[in-house]
Amino acid sequence: MGELKAPAGARTKKHIVGRGTGSGKGRSCGRGHDGQKSRSGGGVRPGFEGGQMPLYRRVARRGFSNYPFKKTALPVSLSEISRCFADGDIVSLESLKEKGLVKGKDVQVKILANGDIDKKVVVKGLVLSASAAEKIQQAGGEIQA
Repeated sequence: MGELKAPAGARTKKHIVGRGTGSGKGRSCGRGHDGQKSRSGGGVRPGFEGGQMPLYRRVARRGFSNYPFKKTALPVSLSEISRCFADGDIVSLESLKEKGLVKGKDVQVKILANGDIDKKVVVKGLVLSASAAEKIQQAGGEIQA
């Protein structure tokens, strides 16, 4: 433990500004010479373009976009279900979270037909692709809404 050291460059000395020209950060304190950004409290707000009409006002925004309300489903493949579940198990959103296949609180899941399944599982309350539903039923499993 006594031989542990931080990697090179991890511990840098903090710059103390405005303490004379010999310190390396004296006089203008690293803010350049004159101008609005060199003053205390100086600077402009984000998006300000010096009086020119800013980009966010130049670009037209017309109409309605449904993009903010778009719902996306996390894909779960049949091979993962076959690997993590046993015969007769119930595959639901809660069980997928318990097994660590899905993370997050407001998530939607869609089961896709990647891989094969050879176990009789009961899929409860999940969205499936048509080919995934077919493979599950061929293996002897069932799908509940």
